[in-house]
Amino acid sequence: MESLKLGSLEVWPPVVLAPMAGITNAPFRTLCREQGGGLFVCEMITTRALVERNAKTLKMIRFDPSEKPRSIQLYGVDPVTVGRAVRMIAEEDLADHVDLNFGCPVPKVTRRGGGSALPYKRNLLRAILREAVRNAGTLPVTMKMRKGIDDDHLTYLDAGRIAVEEGVSAIALHGRTAVQHYGGTADWQSIARLKEAVSEIPVLGNGDIWSAADAMRMMAETGCDGVVVGRGCLGRPWLFADLAAACENRRDGAGGTDDRESGGELARPTLGQVAATMERHATLLAECFGNEQHAVADFRKHVGWYLKGFTVGADLRRRLATSESLAGLRQGLAELDPAQPWPEGVDAPRGKTHPRDRVHLPAGWLDDPYEVVVPGADAELETSGG
Repeated sequence: MESLKLGSLEVWPPVVLAPMAGITNAPFRTLCREQGGGLFVCEMITTRALVERNAKTLKMIRFDPSEKPRSIQLYGVDPVTVGRAVRMIAEEDLADHVDLNFGCPVPKVTRRGGGSALPYKRNLLRAILREAVRNAGTLPVTMKMRKGIDDDHLTYLDAGRIAVEEGVSAIALHGRTAVQHYGGTADWQSIARLKEAVSEIPVLGNGDIWSAADAMRMMAETGCDGVVVGRGCLGRPWLFADLAAACENRRDGAGGTDDRESGGELARPTLGQVAATMERHATLLAECFGNEQHAVADFRKHVGWYLKGFTVGADLRRRLATSESLAGLRQGLAELDPAQPWPEGVDAPRGKTHPRDRVHLPAGWLDDPYEVVVPGADAELETSGG
């Protein structure tokens, strides 16, 4: 196992925190970074909002002084606007790495031709990648994508070759189509096929990594150069400690793909340790947002993920998930049994899991895969998911 090389950047271990809207803000990245090394990507930023210097968007680009390398994911549909956004990042030293999002399956994005719908338009994808790389200067540009729209409209191999030809530094593939959303099982073999097709640059695998053992199995089975972890770390920032240990073991020639073999002793915090992390997470959010009520409200979605598998009464769970102040949250956390051990069998799917019936697309989108049609400004909604 080797370090992940992205242009002039070298990342060890070859593990990436996937950008997740409303999740991977500076406080959550801090909790994950403290567990082990890797690349920790901030929330997705829309290119139009960035170049227009939208105040909310600029506040999202917050990095701790110790956060190196600084990584931003951009979402855009217009080659010119994407180029301007990347140039702004490079010239104003806003980050050290730019990732481009072509994997979002959310209907409000795909119905306007964005996200995982966009790579179907091969020449539009090429134009966006060309402008991004041309304006990046020395910054490495990477991309994240899905297999395609559905099994009848797969795009990942064509998109991979286009990326190589346009100078992209690495590709991350989520082994699902847009219509699968987050349902079913990720197709790891598609990651292996992409690695064979674009051996010139690193390929990162994404999808169904719930433990360090899953990450080691993915790398062994597909030959990918690293992994991207999204939903698997929700409520589990210490997963990055397991991943770091597993990668160190593999680099030293030890370890297997079993949970214990992959990295020795795994991080298995007691409920008391989990509660301490929950309190710190909410406190960091309050410091980041400068608004305690907003921070506690934002933290509510994390409560169920942190407590997954633990024995906690329904009333206490409800009170924790509806807390309105740090004091109220701390009072509820103090009622948890601090000695309760880590539950078995919780390294399993969390977050969204259901597939879609169909992918919403612009009228006539599938008629010509080589047509260069730039989606309108409404394709870059401020609330676009990542």
